[in-house]
Amino acid sequence: MRSIGGFATMTASAASSQFGAAVGAHAFATIGPAGVVAVRQLVAAAVLLPMARPNLRSFTWAQWWPTIALGLVFATMNLSLYTAVDWIGLGLAVTLEVLGPLAVALGGSRTRRDALFVLIAAVGVYVLVLPGPSSDYLGIGAGLLAAACWAAYILLNSLVGARLPGLQAPAAATAMSATLYVPVAVLLVLHGKLTGMSIVYAIGAGLFCSVVPYAVDVIALRKVPARLFGLAMSVHPVLAALAGLILLGERLDVHHWAGILLVVTANALAVTCSKWPGSPTVQREM
Repeated sequence: MRSIGGFATMTASAASSQFGAAVGAHAFATIGPAGVVAVRQLVAAAVLLPMARPNLRSFTWAQWWPTIALGLVFATMNLSLYTAVDWIGLGLAVTLEVLGPLAVALGGSRTRRDALFVLIAAVGVYVLVLPGPSSDYLGIGAGLLAAACWAAYILLNSLVGARLPGLQAPAAATAMSATLYVPVAVLLVLHGKLTGMSIVYAIGAGLFCSVVPYAVDVIALRKVPARLFGLAMSVHPVLAALAGLILLGERLDVHHWAGILLVVTANALAVTCSKWPGSPTVQREM
């Protein structure tokens, strides 16, 4: 019963993430994906730093380099995902992003079972995209870049988790990522764009995509195994498609839904049957 409750809690957290992404998308026309990411990163840093209070002066190089790499991953992952959302829609972008943890779950495997999961995912991506002259390959590329970043996040987080206690590394990485986006925020302020509803939408993205999932997942992860967390991540594409439909008016064709379901199925099977390189934690989209 505890695991069922934990899964339900993490599903609610996933819904918050996708709701926040849809809210943030409303600000794209005014401040662009980079502007939304800038505000979101600043909000995330404002929450994490006081909670973790990383002692940066005591970091060794062995602790610093993966933390720096994690900060760059945060910065790139969020921008590439939001760029993909802007170009190809929320549901498709998040479905492509989920290929990242799928690749990690299946990395190094040589079994026929895992090869089947890869085949299901590959068919799902083809059905989802249906490559042709009208396909938005830049948007697809941005979604795949977000997937690569998510995979890198899982591997780096496993490393820093073994070298630094608590949330010091994610907090420091988030602060570095936010620092990289300070010039973007300054330019938006100077041009008078970071005002009105645009700032409200961007802050909403920070709250619903970072603060709420962090607060919920950090509690749930104390009660459920990492694999169940991975299974909960599998519902992100479906929730993203629904959020896009309800909040952004993004209507998906039958082949889009079929592709999403195939990728979700492959990811769910992979994370429940394969070994992860460490336990994923909650700051995926910080």
